[in-house]
Amino acid sequence: MSDKTFRPAVVQGVLERFTYVNEDNGYTVAKVDTGHGPHDLLTVVGALAGVQPGEALRMRGRWGSHPQYGRQFQVEDYTTVLPATVQGIRRYLGSGLIKGIGPKMAERIVGHFGTDALDVIEDAPERLIEVPGLGPKRTRLIADAWEEQKAIKEVMVFLQGVEVTTSLAVRIYKKYGDASIDVVQKEPYRLASDVWGIGFKTADTIAQAVGIPHDSPQRVMAGIQFTLSESTGDGHCYLPEERLISAAVKILGVEAGLVIECLQQLVAEEGVARETVPGPEDDPVRAVYLLPMQRAEIGLASGLRSLLEHPVDRLSAFADVDWDVALGWLRDRTHVDLADAQREAVRTALTRKVCVLTGGPGCGKSFTVSSVVTLAEAKRAKIVLAAPTGRAAKRLTELTGVDASTVHRLLELRPGGDAAYDRDNPLDCDLLVVDEASMLDLVLANKLVKAVPPGAHVLLVGDVDQLPSVGAGQVLRDLLSEGSPIPSVRLTHVFRQAQQSGVVTNAHRVNTGEQPRFEGMADFFLFACDDAEQAAELTVDVVARRIPRRFGYDPRRDVQVLTPMKGGPAGAAQLNTALQAAVTPQGENVPERRFGGRVFRVGDKVTQIRNNYDKGANGVFNGTLGVVTGIDSVAQEVAVRTDEDEEIAYDFAELDELAHAYAITVHRSQGSEYPCVVVPVTTSA
Repeated sequence: MSDKTFRPAVVQGVLERFTYVNEDNGYTVAKVDTGHGPHDLLTVVGALAGVQPGEALRMRGRWGSHPQYGRQFQVEDYTTVLPATVQGIRRYLGSGLIKGIGPKMAERIVGHFGTDALDVIEDAPERLIEVPGLGPKRTRLIADAWEEQKAIKEVMVFLQGVEVTTSLAVRIYKKYGDASIDVVQKEPYRLASDVWGIGFKTADTIAQAVGIPHDSPQRVMAGIQFTLSESTGDGHCYLPEERLISAAVKILGVEAGLVIECLQQLVAEEGVARETVPGPEDDPVRAVYLLPMQRAEIGLASGLRSLLEHPVDRLSAFADVDWDVALGWLRDRTHVDLADAQREAVRTALTRKVCVLTGGPGCGKSFTVSSVVTLAEAKRAKIVLAAPTGRAAKRLTELTGVDASTVHRLLELRPGGDAAYDRDNPLDCDLLVVDEASMLDLVLANKLVKAVPPGAHVLLVGDVDQLPSVGAGQVLRDLLSEGSPIPSVRLTHVFRQAQQSGVVTNAHRVNTGEQPRFEGMADFFLFACDDAEQAAELTVDVVARRIPRRFGYDPRRDVQVLTPMKGGPAGAAQLNTALQAAVTPQGENVPERRFGGRVFRVGDKVTQIRNNYDKGANGVFNGTLGVVTGIDSVAQEVAVRTDEDEEIAYDFAELDELAHAYAITVHRSQGSEYPCVVVPVTTSA
């Protein structure tokens, strides 16, 4: 390159489209019309967070050349300019920038007001009602969207220098409104706890940019809480004090003495809790908890003991029952004789107020649960069934004939995570059955137990050999541990019909440390290949072509790819890209919306990746699966039908709550069943 290449320059043009956007750092590759027409677009690169197609830009930067993509303009900073021509205004309004205005409505507005269109929306939005097809409701929506867009733009200008992406700026504005800039300047670490998508590291970058010192107590205390919060993602309810201090020192890059001082201050201000607990070998450990974790742990333990020991029994009819007669009646109804361990489980569930039923696949857990429900129904008991996921709840309904719901819906969780049902307003039930209890984390289990009325029975059902919950704690394993006061029954006998299944047979073989078997299995296949790249290609072929051709399964609805890892050639991220291209390819009549590095299309299989209590009837939760059913560029919404058969609308700015789900990690899939599962296993995992 010559020196001339590096000379500063100014370029003006209208942003036509994005080629690539990195949502993590705002780096963008885009095409800009500089006045030479749509067939001669300029490639610009740089941090263009907050810009929308149709906006006129004045960009300062330098000319450069990419070995693969050729001549391009490297943007160092920019300002947005409102277009002045009729054509520019029409393009600007029709770009989807303002919710409620699409290309057709933009045509009408500009046709009516000409070059005054933007002034009318800004100063006299009530005049929009003059445009044919625009009523008062839509006019109000456009006016509000315009004001919000202007306000977000101000926040964006402020945040531009600290690499905050468009979607996060929108969230900051929606959380704090006109106070956004004030909060960002004075209390940037609030963002990490208040705004989804902003972690400590992003908040820390912002804090440094607004001048908060590296060794500020505000920063160190936020870093300590972040360290504890990160540990909950690894399943921990607390951290030993020494481990917390060393981890915080590493994250913050400050002296241990300062971390110790700030930890003392946090404890004094009740920002965190510190107590001595028994360690791995009963040695005392000084544990530091986030307050919600400590309260949940104490609440769950005391709640279960209280239920177990309560003097009232809402299933007292089973206290004096003749079990030979009761089980004989059950056998006559079901034409199935229960095994000894199943009988014990039925008796325990109906005579003890808290009970755990565990066992591997094919051991008869499902039929045991069905038997408990059948006998309780015979005594006219009020029965409530729940499971952590929509799929598991559907399966429970099919199994028992009694409607089951997700735990979140059952408790009617509200924004902020508070439940409509709790100790003061308990559920109306005599028997609560919770399936897939291995998925219950500490906080959710505590909310659930709080909502059980005194005297009711709780039956927790799950496979203790499953992965622990995604959230902190391992509730089921702890309830089954030695010394636990909670009665439990473990089913171990694999029934003959289940032995015909390669899935069941190999699950038990793996659990006992044996190699899985592949010969003679009608439902279990191994395809060997040499490397991870080949495994990924084979996975796509098996899912998109071989399985549909051989078994008639729908690759979206019936087949699920489960991977041990997110990364790598055969990890969930790359497989999702390849599977989307094979199963839901780009097409002229397939609506799509780009968000960061991902493209969402109608027909895409997606999953929710955070708990959002504000969506749907009772929130949408981490792990919920769904299918994209519509993309509305005017309303700026993507519609998703979840596996609970609920239609949920996502604003374009909320699309980072969704990920593609053609391939998901094993952990994310726990508690679900699928007609067909494909698992790429590589040595890297």
